[in-house]
Amino acid sequence: MQSSAEAVSALPIRRGRLLQVLGVGFGIAVIIGNTIGAGILSTPGKIAQELPNSWMFIGVWVGGGLYALLGALSIAELGTMMPRSGGQYVFAHDALGDYAGFIVGWSDWISTCGSSSFISLVIVQYASVLVPSIKGVSVWIALGIVVLFGIIQWRGIRWGSTVQNLTSVLKTMAFVALVIACFVLSGQRAVSASVVPEVPRGLQLFVALILALQGVIYTYDGWTGVIYFSEEVQSPERNIPRAMIGGVLSVIAIYLLINLAIVYVLPITEVAGSDLALGKAAQTIFGENGDRIFRTLMILSMLSAVNACQLMATRVLFAMSRDRLFFAQAAGANEGGTPTLALFFSTLVSGMFIVTGTVDQVLGVVAFFFVVNYAISFAVIFYLRRRQPERARPYRAWGYPWTTGFSLLGSVGFLVGAVAGDTRNSIYALILLATSYPVFRLTKMFARRVA
Repeated sequence: MQSSAEAVSALPIRRGRLLQVLGVGFGIAVIIGNTIGAGILSTPGKIAQELPNSWMFIGVWVGGGLYALLGALSIAELGTMMPRSGGQYVFAHDALGDYAGFIVGWSDWISTCGSSSFISLVIVQYASVLVPSIKGVSVWIALGIVVLFGIIQWRGIRWGSTVQNLTSVLKTMAFVALVIACFVLSGQRAVSASVVPEVPRGLQLFVALILALQGVIYTYDGWTGVIYFSEEVQSPERNIPRAMIGGVLSVIAIYLLINLAIVYVLPITEVAGSDLALGKAAQTIFGENGDRIFRTLMILSMLSAVNACQLMATRVLFAMSRDRLFFAQAAGANEGGTPTLALFFSTLVSGMFIVTGTVDQVLGVVAFFFVVNYAISFAVIFYLRRRQPERARPYRAWGYPWTTGFSLLGSVGFLVGAVAGDTRNSIYALILLATSYPVFRLTKMFARRVA
């Protein structure tokens, strides 16, 4: 059987190729950049509202981190088996064929472009409080952010990876500095509220735990970042597992420190229901300047997420084009290792979401596929272990089949929760899924004719 590396080298990549120049540091940086975004700002308030107890509050963040770590241990096996850039699309296409790959790839590409747009808009929203005069042109500034990162990445993967490394380090330093300030400048632990919050019990507690875990695991989403660049990672059989495990552990540490700092400064009753719990903690410490300091740090920290999303979206479209599920011409790369046509389309779609104001609706619908894609990837591990036991596996999922099975069951459970929690958008997603096959056939036919 032809190895994955040989299969990659045999593919007809035009006008240049992807460059194998990335290391563990970039893998960790893209996971941090892609994972830590707007979610950690709003989720703590929602979790505290469900579980108004500091120990339970911290406990679900530990539980969500362990779930992400188990998932990373499993997905790393696929990343080393199939060292091709393109994310989870690669796994679905390799094991299940064109149609499964089409569903995973297109939903992943659209959602990643949408995430880039959404984060750019959040950056401008934060900046408009600091500089009110930009409110009238906020859409164009957000568009400018997306285009700017597109121009930087056009120069080549070395430019894109350098920006990713720098912005992720900046993000980490910003959060760590704020956490240290919370512990050092707050003096003593906040006095508990006079009214002790009532903690749910019995069935209500079980439901609250499930809802809280859903929010936490959504906030941890992004830990697969490095597999979008598997083909560009040096020694992928070693560096992909190292980057995934190191990246997830880094995110767990940052999230736990942030939430410990929040409950150190604020009573849990003040955290509950807060849209920006970390911002409220910053105001408690720095007074009138707290909000300005907090917003400045968050603006700087979210730049890495925009860069990561655009890098990842480009690789998904590149991989699909190489398999004739998009224009074959988009499978080309320039001398710097950037798939320029795929980058152009990804930047264009992100910009259209911003200009038309449709990003919220799009993300609401494709959130359904976010869970489906994880379930498919975990199922692929079982499928390939059974159907292709002889296939080379440079890294094997630790604890298989129990860890992988737990991750798969968790994905199915969260899929049910996503449908129940957002029935309207889930129905739209199911309608899209039902109509996807004729679209898939038309796309293949059109791509073949263009080729």
